[in-house]
Amino acid sequence: MKKMLTDMMLIRSFEEAVEKLFQEGKIPGTMHLCIGQEATAVGACAALTDEDKITSTHRGHGHSIAKGAEIKPMMAELLGKATGYGKGKGGSMHIADLTIGNLGANGIVAAGLPIGTGAALASQMKKKGYVVLCFFGDGAANEGAFHEALNLASIWNLPVVFFCENNQYGMSGPVKEMVNIEHISDRAKSYGIPGFTINGNDVIEVAKATQEAVDRARSGEGPTLIEAETYRWRGHSRSDARKYRTREEEKDWRNTKDPISKFKERLIEESILTEKEFLEIQKTIDTEIHEAVSFAEESPEPSLDTLEVDIYV
Repeated sequence: MKKMLTDMMLIRSFEEAVEKLFQEGKIPGTMHLCIGQEATAVGACAALTDEDKITSTHRGHGHSIAKGAEIKPMMAELLGKATGYGKGKGGSMHIADLTIGNLGANGIVAAGLPIGTGAALASQMKKKGYVVLCFFGDGAANEGAFHEALNLASIWNLPVVFFCENNQYGMSGPVKEMVNIEHISDRAKSYGIPGFTINGNDVIEVAKATQEAVDRARSGEGPTLIEAETYRWRGHSRSDARKYRTREEEKDWRNTKDPISKFKERLIEESILTEKEFLEIQKTIDTEIHEAVSFAEESPEPSLDTLEVDIYV
């Protein structure tokens, strides 16, 4: 349990450091932060083995860290440095590390769903035994790729878990205006697979629900659709002024539903954690973040002679 708390704290500290670097003009492009959603990434990945795979989204820093990514090359990639996971070519929305089963984030909405479904097909055909977990947002649930992936996975009984992080808003529209059903998980019925809606800010509930879906997939019973209800504290991207929601709503989610604070309180109440230990964990994380930022800032820019390296088209 302490490991899950530590991972959530690391994700948040990483995102806060990234936000600061972006504001200082050190990170090019745009930025999609998952602050407030830490429990979904950590809880879901806690149910996976090292051999299991994930596909991620444009808001994927937390998924990468929860699956075991190193924060130094992650930070370097965000700064466009040669020591980054993508040698500085992919940036924030394209972190991948095949050695830990991270098949990559994707800037295209819902694009991870067919990739993950294909990886699950490979596992089935080659009898590899691994399960694939596809992270996607509520906005992706209205894309054609979502329906195609669920339909194909259901027909072929593939070992895949479709994990929807419903953070209440797409780019600027509330979910209730985008779908005419109570829960996105209700769509599972159309494909003859189980579907569940869970509290995405409760890391234990997320881990238990995901474990059931992973066990089902691994035993050959096919896919599951999980909808984890959560909330992004920041805008869709750094250019988002969040005019579509109230500050009162944001304050309520931060003050009463913060996944880290709630889990910390639970561990202290159950005598698993002390306040001193919590502060020591944060101190260690602060050091790791400082070292990652220094590593990234001191790393070299990609050289021009690598421009066409790793390009396959």
